[in-house]
Amino acid sequence: MKNEIIWITGASSGIGKELAIQFIKSGRMTAVSSRNNDLLVKLKENAGEYKEFLKLVPCDISNPGSVEEAVNNISKEFRIAGLINNAGITSFKPAADDSIEEIEKIIKTNLLGAIYAIKNVLPGMINSKKGTIINTISVTAKKVFTNSSVYAASKSGLLSYTDVLREEVRKYNIKVINVLPGATKTPIWPNSSLEKFSERMMSPNDVASMILNLYTIEGTAVPEEITLRPMKGDL
Repeated sequence: MKNEIIWITGASSGIGKELAIQFIKSGRMTAVSSRNNDLLVKLKENAGEYKEFLKLVPCDISNPGSVEEAVNNISKEFRIAGLINNAGITSFKPAADDSIEEIEKIIKTNLLGAIYAIKNVLPGMINSKKGTIINTISVTAKKVFTNSSVYAASKSGLLSYTDVLREEVRKYNIKVINVLPGATKTPIWPNSSLEKFSERMMSPNDVASMILNLYTIEGTAVPEEITLRPMKGDL
């Protein structure tokens, strides 16, 4: 029987990077993906004694072929017991200013990319009759924020998709957990916003700690959706 592994997308920075660090420090085999292989290599170089728990899997989550190749790569050695869909991009522009190219890139990464990942890990989880899928979504899926129309569309789309998925896979003992974070101090924000608001934002470390705790919960209770906000509220 293959050893289990958790696969984290968008792991080269921000919440994904902190998730990778915390999961390997908990002694769990962890596969990490990003389009930026150099940052993944740096992550492993800085992992110290925990390097053995880290598997680097470069992947363009917006490309279905790349996602399939990544899952095949991981599955040669491991059974994917958990997927954390964390990759995400945005534009911080009014809807009128977003180009078609930008719109497609955001939707392909945030919505379709997560669906590609789910579709590729789901057969193995169904076969094993267990698994955990955690989606890092956003409070924008439920609350209106200007200059985030496409991002909100991608996140609310993923929320709806995975809410339906959850009902369909309960019979296979697969958990689907949606995490909706508010403003978090990550590189997704422009420098001007970080300089102005960083003291009011959540730290990626704190968000990652919460997600790790959600992943490790066992028993008859399942945390299906949780909203995380900065102590002082939304920006």
